[in-house]
Amino acid sequence: MSRLLVIGCGGVAQVAIQKCCQNSETFTELMIASRTESKCIELKEKIEKAGTSVKLSTAKVDADSKDELVKLISSYKPDAVLNVALPYQDLTIMDACLECKVDYIDTANYEPEDTDDPEWRAIYEKRCAEKGFTAYFDYSWQWAYEEKFKEAGLTALLGTGFDPGVTSVFTAYAAKHYFDEIDTIDILDCNGGDHGYPFATNFNPEINLREVSANGSYMENGKWVETKPMEIKRVYNFPEVGEKDMYLLHHEEIEALGRNFPNVKRIRFFMTFGQSYLTHMKCLENVGMLSTSPINFDGKEIVPIQFLKALLPDPASLGPITVGKTNIGCIFTGRKDGKERQIYIYNVCDHQECYKELGSQAISYTTGVPAMIGTALVVKGLWKKPGVFTTDEFDPDPYMEMLNTYGLPWVVDENPVLVD
Repeated sequence: MSRLLVIGCGGVAQVAIQKCCQNSETFTELMIASRTESKCIELKEKIEKAGTSVKLSTAKVDADSKDELVKLISSYKPDAVLNVALPYQDLTIMDACLECKVDYIDTANYEPEDTDDPEWRAIYEKRCAEKGFTAYFDYSWQWAYEEKFKEAGLTALLGTGFDPGVTSVFTAYAAKHYFDEIDTIDILDCNGGDHGYPFATNFNPEINLREVSANGSYMENGKWVETKPMEIKRVYNFPEVGEKDMYLLHHEEIEALGRNFPNVKRIRFFMTFGQSYLTHMKCLENVGMLSTSPINFDGKEIVPIQFLKALLPDPASLGPITVGKTNIGCIFTGRKDGKERQIYIYNVCDHQECYKELGSQAISYTTGVPAMIGTALVVKGLWKKPGVFTTDEFDPDPYMEMLNTYGLPWVVDENPVLVD
């Protein structure tokens, strides 16, 4: 018996909420809150029409306003808050949860909306010099809340999407069941889907394009190695998808895994992209459309990347037209009982099957399902202890079982082709 407040009503949120309603043994009451309450009401009516025993309600809230959040949380009195809004809003929502004494869960780590803010910029540049990577998103801002959550006796679970999230659980599972020592981790994210557009993004365009156009980086022997954007390319033949070009990116779970598994010698992240996507993105970058710095246009201040977001297809609208499959997983090398071994743990997800079930494409599905799972484990007390944690810091077994139960079955290949 639990009451959950979900903040956000985009593509990922809609999957997470529908999956919470499938898990009515854990979630008995749920409030959907967003800046646009009409979207929340529409989703509530859709779920109720399909049939659920979960008691649903909606609210309007500005997740940039701590005061509004505190007022809503204090009024609804949830057992936990699931943040599937924007990464810009993570810290505000964490602050509200601390004030209201409620557990916090999210799917992506904090990054600033305004990367030109002088106060943030000074901290960012100091971190770049110390750590050796220049990504706008990192865990330091949320890890700084560790003592606050410990003192409050609250749990903050960070990054329970697929990557980060499931890929980190795959790592904990491999360490528990398959290895005495892990030497290397390669995280591979392949989207073999086709939506028919010349250019579109499968999740929030603003977040997606900032991530992809940034420098790449990986961790080797405990230190960061930074690369130019899309500098390192590999070709890999993905089960059920086929051969795809993939590129090394910076990704947040590398930072957490590097901290929590310090003996791993190398951790890399690769994501697949078609040439058309890369050509469009480079052109947009060259003309300044990926900039986060405000400009004056006809007397109004606009942020180029936010304007571009308004022009691109809404990722939530891609479900009906996207065909193909995703394949996301981790390749591990290391030793067990003194013998060398390598395994590949992965999930394959079909875009059209996701749409038939929940009206979503697979990118939102593969993030929304783990969001529900992580939240359920916190609420049930299986993943509950005071502090701030990533998903690799708990027992992976119940999470892995729920992946199979709720639509993301996984495979262990004990003889995979390695990435060179």
